[in-house]
Amino acid sequence: MLDHQSTLRFRRLGMLTICAVYLVILVGGIVRASGAGMGCPDWPTCFGQWIPPTAESQLPANYQEIYANRGYKNTQFNPIKTWTEYTNRLVGVSIGFLILLTAWSSRIFLKGDKSIFYLCLSIFFLVGFQGWLGSAVVASNLKPFMITLHMLLALFIVALLIYAIAKSQKHYLSQIDSSQIPDKIKTVIIIAMVFTLIQVAMGTQVREAVDFIAHEHKYIDREYWRDSFPTIFYIHRSFSALILLTNLWIVWKIYGSVEKNNLLLRCSYQLIALISLAILAGITLDRLGIPPVAQPIHLLIANLIFGMQFFIYICLVYSSKAQMQKT
Repeated sequence: MLDHQSTLRFRRLGMLTICAVYLVILVGGIVRASGAGMGCPDWPTCFGQWIPPTAESQLPANYQEIYANRGYKNTQFNPIKTWTEYTNRLVGVSIGFLILLTAWSSRIFLKGDKSIFYLCLSIFFLVGFQGWLGSAVVASNLKPFMITLHMLLALFIVALLIYAIAKSQKHYLSQIDSSQIPDKIKTVIIIAMVFTLIQVAMGTQVREAVDFIAHEHKYIDREYWRDSFPTIFYIHRSFSALILLTNLWIVWKIYGSVEKNNLLLRCSYQLIALISLAILAGITLDRLGIPPVAQPIHLLIANLIFGMQFFIYICLVYSSKAQMQKT
């Protein structure tokens, strides 16, 4: 048997790491919303320095020509954008250290469930790849496809972390009473997760269109941006109704099948709250001229929704397996 305190420490560290990944997603959203993606035109340094400058006078007089020769035309130093992007990188580095600590602490499972250790080790290498992909995003001069790939990989890393932590706690999750929940709910949750991924993918396309519109308007006159929105925006907006109805069905089935203190019910309440917040943030973006503060929040909530759906699904899998073994 594994030491309870060791598994508890692993769970706490894993939860801290998940929160940190969500933080870097939020900061990344702030970078995009503020147009600070090229605040540091090189990587891993920033304007050739490990600690970026705070004033243009600290750069070579011909720095614009230098970066133009590297393929980055119209490079203009902006201390706010530079330090926004640099902060994003610092948060990303902290993720690497937390993932390393999580992988190291998972060694306690080598004498039990080795898959947890190897899963955490794989996540560590994936985070390293994510760091390289971040440099490729900068090198591509913020190509939309690279930005979307970077974000989806972050989603995948979070899902693997959630799975690793849940797997380490499967003894407790298997004790959840889900005997009255219909079996088809797991299929519906998978469909709901696919819907969420589709919505996120459409959201990135909307985001890319907004970036283009923002550039055309020189990041001012936000109240007029909506006039140029593409068709995908209206599909994205309408699709949220389907997501809401699908998840409401899931929550209704759980509500009618479990006790009030059941973990699944608490998670389902949080899921609906997140979806409601996401819709509210979307309405804010639509009606209030794309306020910068709402953009990263909208992105973060979408990622939280997928994470919650995935966790509910894992809980149902472990719980139903335990009940099948009893019968």
